[in-house]
Amino acid sequence: MEIIRIDSLSKKYKDSDYYSVENLSLQIFEGEVFGLLGPNGAGKTTLISMLCGLIKPTSGSFTIAGLSYKDTPMDIRRLIGVVPQEYALYPTLTATENLVYFGAMYGLKGKVLNSLVEEGLSKMGLSKFAHKKIGAFSGGMKRRVNLLAGILHEPKLLFLDEPTVGVDVQSKNVILDFLNEQNQSGMTIVYTSHHLIEAQELCDRIAIIESGKVIVQGTPQELIDTTEGARNLEDVFIALTGRGLRDAI
Repeated sequence: MEIIRIDSLSKKYKDSDYYSVENLSLQIFEGEVFGLLGPNGAGKTTLISMLCGLIKPTSGSFTIAGLSYKDTPMDIRRLIGVVPQEYALYPTLTATENLVYFGAMYGLKGKVLNSLVEEGLSKMGLSKFAHKKIGAFSGGMKRRVNLLAGILHEPKLLFLDEPTVGVDVQSKNVILDFLNEQNQSGMTIVYTSHHLIEAQELCDRIAIIESGKVIVQGTPQELIDTTEGARNLEDVFIALTGRGLRDAI
C-alpha cells in the first residue's frame, strides 16, 4: 500500500530560470526504507521540503497516507517526523530538556513523554549524559539526539537527511540499528544521503534524481544488475550522473 503518491510535481523558485523539481511522479510504499539520492542541486531538498509542507509546489500534487496536502496539512504533519542534516537542538539545554521541549511540541506530556525520552536516550547509549548540555556533546552524540527529537511522537513516516554525516563508526552503527528497529516496527523511512554504500545496505528501494527528475528507480540490486560494469550503488550513481563536480553556492 502506498504511503506517498506524487503526481507530476514541479517547483520553480521566483526569478529562477529552471525548475528545481520538474514533472516528478513517484510512489513510496508503506513500511519500506526508500532512498532518495542525487548529486548536489538535483532537487532532493526541494522535493522533501514540499512533502513536509515547508514550501508550496508550483504545480502537480501529492498525498501522504491518502491525505492531500492542500486539504489536510495539519493532519499530515501529525503523521510525519523530520530529521534535518543540521542539528535542530538548543546547545544551552541538556539532552533531556531538548527532547522534552520537542516532545511537547507534538503534544506529548507527563509520564508518557518522560518515559519516551528516557527510553530513547538509553537506546542511543546516552543515559549517563541525559543532563549534560548539548553544546558539550560530540558530533555523533548530537546526531543521535537529533534523531530522537524527530521520532519521539512515533511518526508513521520519517524523513531523514544525511543521518550519519560526520559521525564515528560506533555512532553510525547505533543510528543504523535504531533506524532498522523503527522500520521493523512499521515506520516508513525516506532517506537522503551521499553515503551510497550505506544506502545500498539500508534501503529497500532507491530513486536517483537528476535535474529535478527521477532518472531511475528500483531495488539497489536491480540498479546494480542493470548498469553495465557496476559492482555497487556508487558505480551506478557515477554511471548515471557522471564524474563532473557539482559545486554549488
